[in-house]
Amino acid sequence: MPALMFQGTGSNVGKSMLVAGLCRAALRRGLKVAPFKPQNMSNNAAVTADGGEIGRAQALQARACGLEPSVHMNPVLLKPETEHGAQVVVQGQRVTSTQARDYPALKPRLRDAVKDSFTRLRDAYDLVIVEGAGSPAEINLRSNDIANMGFAEACGVPVVLIGDIDRGGVIAQIVGTQAVLSMPDNALIKGFIVNKFRGDPRLFDDGYDYIAERTGWPGFGVAPWFSEAWKLPAEDALDIRSAPKPDGFHIVCLHLSRIANFDDLDPLAQEPGVRLTMLEPGEAIPGDADLVILPGTKSTRGDLAFLRAQGWDVDLMAHHRRGGRTLGICGGYQMLGQSVSDPDGIEGPAGETPGLGLLDVATRMTDDKRLTRVTATHAATGLPFDGYEIHIGRTDGADCARPFATLDGAPEGAASPDGRVQGSYLHGMFTDDGFRAAWLRAMQVTASGDSYDSTVDATLDALAEHLETHLNVPGLLDLAR
Repeated sequence: MPALMFQGTGSNVGKSMLVAGLCRAALRRGLKVAPFKPQNMSNNAAVTADGGEIGRAQALQARACGLEPSVHMNPVLLKPETEHGAQVVVQGQRVTSTQARDYPALKPRLRDAVKDSFTRLRDAYDLVIVEGAGSPAEINLRSNDIANMGFAEACGVPVVLIGDIDRGGVIAQIVGTQAVLSMPDNALIKGFIVNKFRGDPRLFDDGYDYIAERTGWPGFGVAPWFSEAWKLPAEDALDIRSAPKPDGFHIVCLHLSRIANFDDLDPLAQEPGVRLTMLEPGEAIPGDADLVILPGTKSTRGDLAFLRAQGWDVDLMAHHRRGGRTLGICGGYQMLGQSVSDPDGIEGPAGETPGLGLLDVATRMTDDKRLTRVTATHAATGLPFDGYEIHIGRTDGADCARPFATLDGAPEGAASPDGRVQGSYLHGMFTDDGFRAAWLRAMQVTASGDSYDSTVDATLDALAEHLETHLNVPGLLDLAR
């Protein structure tokens, strides 16, 4: 069956969004289409219906295809735990943790899983749209590659190269990529796209023609900057748009070094009555913060040390004394307790780290990982909401007697006696429109009443139309065939 792969001249050139838009464009043409990314590196994961996990970008692409996410859409997921190490998830399940220097030795074992997952999709759909990782120009990684040209060569998939003009030097990006690739790898590339253009694209006509002449590759168009991209779930925490509003309920989220599953913030960022600030390292928690969110993290003890290095522990205590509210989600919930112990060294070196002490609970890391979609009932409002769990560790203590929610009648999460500090393991709760409105109402904030899911779907349609207008979509589909 037809397949087409999009690789980039570097990271964050817009591959994920282009693939999502083209998936929706193909779906609107009546094709059964599926996304595929052989290898992803991200701590922002989605839980599949069968209890696996994949990169959240592939979950969005699945949505663009009108599909439930599958572990086969992203068979290898690397989740960074330290500067030099990552958890390795294969077809949805954690298999090991490894250091960067040791990962190349794992690649031959992972190649079979990648081929198996791709074959399953290829046999089931009219079209598979594949996203590469990083850049094929990283030729030092070419041996045993499963993410870019190694995959394209092994599976016979044509490649289109994407350059990002917004960061500058797009001519050198594309021409330079050709210069460093081997002749066989260059032969796999069948064309290029220039992405994220601001202004009048005709001003780049000469540059576009030069790239085509210099490389011999046909161009498939110049895609202007898509201004509604912020309405889609963010793949990177840096992509979450802080709301440029002078007032509103001020939510401050701490940008931890191993921040994970921050999709909790996307629905809140779109509420007109909410002013969201992603607080970067080195910045102080502002005195006008109404709520501070401690988000999920891939390394709770490591990010506790990171949080303290920024002075955020002192700021949080001041925020609490001023009467501010604090919400910890997943790893952020664990941080709010009295201690986090990891006697078996599951997330890093074995040991115990004092928590922030804002909740009377303690966490012990365990080797079993909870990956499941859930329907919970919010304790304060009695409202049901859908969410998911993706964590290791067990949290217990006196404040668990005041749960955040209940799951099948069992308490989940914890709250301080005055209710101003709360913690929960549940992600994704704010995508539920009814719950989000009630939760905001308790904060004296009026919700917009908009459907978050409808907004995402409408934005995917708008993205497809945007690409249909500016790219040669028929030519790309012909190339896939």
